[in-house]
Amino acid sequence: MTEEQFSVCIKQIINHDQSGLRAIYDAYLSYIYQIVLGIVGRREDAEDVTSDFFIKLWQKADTFRDGHGHKGYLATIARNMAIDYLRKMRREVLDSFSEEADDDTPKTEIVAPDNTEETVISDISLNEALNTLKEKERKVVDMKILSEMTFNEISEALQMPMGTVTWLYREAIKKLRRCGYEES
Repeated sequence: MTEEQFSVCIKQIINHDQSGLRAIYDAYLSYIYQIVLGIVGRREDAEDVTSDFFIKLWQKADTFRDGHGHKGYLATIARNMAIDYLRKMRREVLDSFSEEADDDTPKTEIVAPDNTEETVISDISLNEALNTLKEKERKVVDMKILSEMTFNEISEALQMPMGTVTWLYREAIKKLRRCGYEES
């Protein structure tokens, strides 16, 4: 879908025309799902977040600004929703652990279902590693890795020279490697 086609679809959504949402859904369902799945890690959770994504797009379509790259816009919303979902799940798991610990009956062990504890710990350490990045570095990494955008697309979306984009990406990857994360 081109930028112009996407803009037309967004205008249709703003005017409560569902055909605009349908066109975006058809064009980007798998793209959004892959971004979300890469963050949440579970197929069922990714399906839920992806469904919620299109509802949110319907509600927040008026926040799109022409000329800033629609794929990056979509990827940012999807990424933020997936991270919010993980944070919500982490709070629920931690709350359930504290409720079990406060119970007067003796417990021999508390086990996190589906390796949730490991997921939460790895999510926390990944967030700490990502927090070492400058804002521009993080945007470039998000767009390159999560959105699978080319450096040229990122350059256009951020309105930066391609040399600057590639330099920011290399610097970000160096920082992440120092924190123990490898580029995949």
